[in-house]
Amino acid sequence: MTDAVNSYPGERLGLPNTGTGSIARPGRRIGALVIDYVAASLIATAFLGYDQFALPSEAGLSQFAPLAVFAALQILFIPTAGGSPGHRIVGMRVIRLYGGWVGLWRPVMRTLLLVVVIPAVIWDADQRGLHDKASGLVLIRA
Repeated sequence: MTDAVNSYPGERLGLPNTGTGSIARPGRRIGALVIDYVAASLIATAFLGYDQFALPSEAGLSQFAPLAVFAALQILFIPTAGGSPGHRIVGMRVIRLYGGWVGLWRPVMRTLLLVVVIPAVIWDADQRGLHDKASGLVLIRA
């Protein structure tokens, strides 16, 4: 969805319509999210004692283990590898909108907003979630 002035997502940001450097589209984003959450669940099961079949009353705080691992993967890999493992596998990377290193606080803020979910599912005309806009980042095709 675009407005009358812009013909494709990312145009007003100076990004190309397709190919390397263009805005990452929803299919890739969802694929990366699934990859990251499955990886986080496997890590939580193997190392943190997370039991996906336990009832919430039995699980205690371990029910949040996959989400905590997911957040840790985001915060660790975005500044060091340019994106989470899922992002990199499906051919995306996270960059600062106007160039430079993403730093440390931007991935932390982006991840905190991402795990709240609502900011991630509200997009602007450039298909940037509120979590990316608030942190000054953009998810592009690598």
